[in-house]
Amino acid sequence: MKLFYSPGACSLSPHIVLREAGLPFELERVDTRSGKTERGRDYRTVNPKGYVPAIELDRGEVLTEGPAIVQYLADQKPALKLAPPPGTFERYRLQEWLNYITSELHKSLGGLFNPKMPAEFRQATKEALRANFEYLSRQLDSRSFLMGETFTVADAYLFVVLSWTGHLEVDLAPYPPLRAFQARVLSRPAVQAALKAEGLA
Repeated sequence: MKLFYSPGACSLSPHIVLREAGLPFELERVDTRSGKTERGRDYRTVNPKGYVPAIELDRGEVLTEGPAIVQYLADQKPALKLAPPPGTFERYRLQEWLNYITSELHKSLGGLFNPKMPAEFRQATKEALRANFEYLSRQLDSRSFLMGETFTVADAYLFVVLSWTGHLEVDLAPYPPLRAFQARVLSRPAVQAALKAEGLA
């Protein structure tokens, strides 16, 4: 299995999950601006959408979109409980979290990386994010992870998206439960290994 990634991008989420699951994999870095991989491959032949992540299976199939990828990876090692069993209500709860992170956090924070975003819209986006941070803080105030006391793929995704706030001048200091969550996830050996492999440690 091969993970196509860019350092610190949302592809860090499946990278963490791969290491949490102990699955064998290769990494291939993608320059999304040039559209080339580190081995000179045209990345759009892998993922026509042009962005990371993508995983290429040994049998040649390619899967894209982070929330789909992390669930696939979790299902390869169900005993580790990185995702609840398919068909259970808890699995739909996990999907609820993954969709929330994608639609309410990833897209909003990701948009702030665009230097052409008008200042007024940038400020409005940051203000809208406050409600999301307050909601997440309430959820994480009395539990270690999004689904309770068990680390899941949703936590890997949330950790990555929250890690962008430091680069975007979005202050998480008013949200102690989020800071504590970040520290908890950061302390995991698989997370440390993924950060080191991407040159982020």
